[in-house]
Amino acid sequence: MITAANITKTYGSGAGENRVLKGISVTINDGDFVVILGASGSGKSTFLNVVSGLERADSGSVTYDGTDITRLSDKELTKFRRDNIGFIFQQYYLLPNMTVEKNVRMGADLAGSKDWLEIIKAVGLGDKLKSYPSELSGGEQQRVSVARALAKKPKILFLDEPTGALDEATGRQVLDYIGKLHEQLGFTVIMITHNQNIAEMANTVIRMNSGTVTEVYSNTERKSAYEIGW
Repeated sequence: MITAANITKTYGSGAGENRVLKGISVTINDGDFVVILGASGSGKSTFLNVVSGLERADSGSVTYDGTDITRLSDKELTKFRRDNIGFIFQQYYLLPNMTVEKNVRMGADLAGSKDWLEIIKAVGLGDKLKSYPSELSGGEQQRVSVARALAKKPKILFLDEPTGALDEATGRQVLDYIGKLHEQLGFTVIMITHNQNIAEMANTVIRMNSGTVTEVYSNTERKSAYEIGW
């Protein structure tokens, strides 16, 4: 279980102060599929970064099964992320001097996973194993980043607009694969998106506005990636 309690985050000071998170408290159950919705500037990405341990909150706590990660040292926090968390960002963060195969294996090696090749094929890149990022389209690069995160076999998968650079067909393919793996392996998914249709795939939907949580609800019926609108 993940418990965020009274999380605040401010950037800048004085006249330039920007209060991005204003005392957010939410609880996310193990194995949940959560979608966070909100307009640009609502604080979604900052909240994702704080809950995942990429950024530190100014105040409040983020607890994973009794461990408050806000109290961990930088070294301990790095180890926590390495052992537990996978990330898929809007930016791809691929290593340009490594092929598709090597980029994905880097994630798999962190977890001792051996099925990285099947994951590459599942996201539709089986014929791009020896290609470098510069030889791929934006959508293909995003699929490499998806495969790399999934190959790590994370306990919690954080996604920041994972389909933003993908066309509809590829976006549905990637979301379908993530959804199926979530059901098979039971890891927790926390995704932020502007696409409100994707919220229909979630167990839990969190709406944010101006740095606060305005609504939390559960879907009585979940849809697959091929049933939602686009």
